[in-house]
Amino acid sequence: MTAPSVGTITAMAVVAAFDNAARFRRSSSAGAYLGLTTKRYEFGKVSRNGRISKRGDRFTRKCLYEAANAIYCRNLGGPRLRDWAKAVAGRTGPRKAKVALARKLAIMLHAIWRSGTPFREVAMA
Repeated sequence: MTAPSVGTITAMAVVAAFDNAARFRRSSSAGAYLGLTTKRYEFGKVSRNGRISKRGDRFTRKCLYEAANAIYCRNLGGPRLRDWAKAVAGRTGPRKAKVALARKLAIMLHAIWRSGTPFREVAMA
């Protein structure tokens, strides 16, 4: 018997964390639900982003980060995802790029699950 892959475990963790694909109206809310969006600090005229909120399921967040790390460090997944993450890393650093890629993976997994269509790699925005 072989061990399940990182992608399989990640997909199962996301399904277990969300319970129902119709839970969110927009797939972009999936990243916020898992705590993969930054906290916002606003006081006076100053407005800046902080660290990620770390709300939601810790195991799912960890699985998504490991999947993002595998895509970023090894040649797994789509080359456009890796190129996008490398471009983000050039601006912000590799750790933040991996978290951003984990958030993007959560959004993509929710959108795929909700629509029921298989993954097709297209141009990244």
